[in-house]
Amino acid sequence: MDKQVDKKIYEFFNYSSPGRFASYWYQLSEVLDLKSDSVLEIGAGDKVLGNYLQSNTSINYQSLDLAADLSPDIVGSVDAIPLNDNTFDLVCAFEVLEHLPFEKFEKSLQEMKRVARQYVLISLPHWGRHFSLEIRLPFWKKIRWQHKINSWPIKHQFNGQHYWEIGKKDFSLERIKNSIRNTGLEVIKDYVPYEMPYHHFFVLKK
Repeated sequence: MDKQVDKKIYEFFNYSSPGRFASYWYQLSEVLDLKSDSVLEIGAGDKVLGNYLQSNTSINYQSLDLAADLSPDIVGSVDAIPLNDNTFDLVCAFEVLEHLPFEKFEKSLQEMKRVARQYVLISLPHWGRHFSLEIRLPFWKKIRWQHKINSWPIKHQFNGQHYWEIGKKDFSLERIKNSIRNTGLEVIKDYVPYEMPYHHFFVLKK
């Protein structure tokens, strides 16, 4: 696989949005909750996760990416990670795996599982409508409710980056979960953040 985009795409006004920064919060929250001593992130991106972990924690963090110009710690592909088995406690990939044809999804997860000692953490794009409700009243806890429609009869068209997305025709949420289970990984939690319902998080255990 060759890199898909120029690194200029990660410049602030091209790439960032309030929803994306909310997604970063969930990335960090899940990584910290799992209390891993070492983390490998697939996809260097704009380095928000890595910069925080390296500056504010004692976690041994490294990144892997095909694009050498993003200065990852390791240059390589997620479907053939150039590392030994059980190298990191946690291996994560946020909004990355949809950049490969779906035929490589399970192989990539198997590679992440192989390199991980305990956990695999991913997020994937989840296309489609959602319904949200938020209620705030004085002296009462804020109430939030959200419902995501999981499948639409719309076929995904490759846009130069995403080969597939959850919710499009032939890529139902249940199909994605079955593919994850086929690798032997256990889905211990999955959800879409209220602030960024386009990103679907999966916390997976070996």
